[in-house]
Amino acid sequence: MKFSRTEIPEIIVGEPEVYQDTRGSFFETFRKKEWEEITGQSLNFCQDNESTSSYGVLRGLHYQTAPYAQAKLVRVVVGEILDVVVDLRKNSDTFGQHVVVKMSGENKKQLFVPKGFAHGFVVLSASATVAYKVDNYYNPDLEKGIRFDDPKLNIDWNLPKNTIQISPKDAEWGGLEEVAAFKNVSDD
Repeated sequence: MKFSRTEIPEIIVGEPEVYQDTRGSFFETFRKKEWEEITGQSLNFCQDNESTSSYGVLRGLHYQTAPYAQAKLVRVVVGEILDVVVDLRKNSDTFGQHVVVKMSGENKKQLFVPKGFAHGFVVLSASATVAYKVDNYYNPDLEKGIRFDDPKLNIDWNLPKNTIQISPKDAEWGGLEEVAAFKNVSDD
């Protein structure tokens, strides 16, 4: 696996080595020791999630608060997405800044999202299947979010706004200012 750090160094992109021949291809999707070495964290993923969405569907920007904050390892099985991660750590020099990574079933990139960050993606292809590991169980009472179109974030989702589809719940999230007032984003 080849690793690279983003503009926010805690957010890491992994690119697996893919072996191809006449039969097809093979690659390792996860090797715990490698990811622990590059992140500097003990990773204990306890739940795997998978979603399938059509063009223009935007899921996010989501996070959970302590004690159920989650680190995630995200990858695309089929299709193409624009993945966005926003720093919500109160004492961070990069609070409110975001990283954007284009991921697809073809490029096989993976994205490590630490605790203390909001995460979301929009589907750029006709459909996409996204799989991700989390290190804490989903807790609906501690789920939070930020509006995808918050002007303070100024995220370019690479799609016209009128083609973006969000859930009713995601339409109700507030902006970054509301997160800034919240004290328990992460347990780190």
